Amino acid sequence: MTTALAIYFFILGLVCGSFFNVVGLRVPLRQSLIHPPSHCTSCQTRLRKRDLIPLFSYLFARGRCHHCGITVSPVYPFGEAITGILFMSMFLLLGTSLELLTGLLLVSLSIIITVSDLKYMLIPNKVLIAFLPLLVLARLLHHDQPLWHYAVGAILGGGMLLLINLLSRGQMGLGDAKLFFVCGLAIGLPHILVAMLLACLTGSIVGGTLQLFHLVKRKQPIPFGPFLAIGTLAAYCFGDDLIKGYLAIIT
Repeated sequence: MTTALAIYFFILGLVCGSFFNVVGLRVPLRQSLIHPPSHCTSCQTRLRKRDLIPLFSYLFARGRCHHCGITVSPVYPFGEAITGILFMSMFLLLGTSLELLTGLLLVSLSIIITVSDLKYMLIPNKVLIAFLPLLVLARLLHHDQPLWHYAVGAILGGGMLLLINLLSRGQMGLGDAKLFFVCGLAIGLPHILVAMLLACLTGSIVGGTLQLFHLVKRKQPIPFGPFLAIGTLAAYCFGDDLIKGYLAIIT
């Protein structure tokens, strides 16, 4: 039964990941999610049903458009695959408890803002506004900590990045502060602090590596939203273990 459900959540993630790609690419441009229908960005040919099967359409077509033969960006199937893996992982970690709702919402938000921030250096307010009440509802339905922990987590998460925004004179975007406010509401205190530490750590490693290999210039801005998403998901899944491990080292 567990295996069947794991496969189900993987497939569900593939399907949702395909939709999240559309949301992340279209919402920042204020485009409709429905019109125009999915099409090749090169020849503008509308995609057929066989071209819309998440991940597998890309593999069967060998990464090319059936009509004009242009290479399709691997970002699309990669996003679908990652969403499928994360949906399945959340199920395996949380089971069918109400907490699974929070986990799936966090994955969904993370995928959408990662696509948007990487493509446009923008975290859309509409996306955050859409997820805010959903995460509030999820936390009201199930919470492992007192509710005030989540409120403080939201204020602390958004406040930290707002302060950085002010001190850096806008080098840290307000979208990042708004995102971390929403993330703090979902994971609470003290996990939001773990998320911040992990986001800064992964951001520094990736940013330093990109500069080392001259893939980005020294002062070229790098979107921080994806690292906040990585930090939040890692803190959500493994925060307790990381905190216990840290306390064991210092005591």
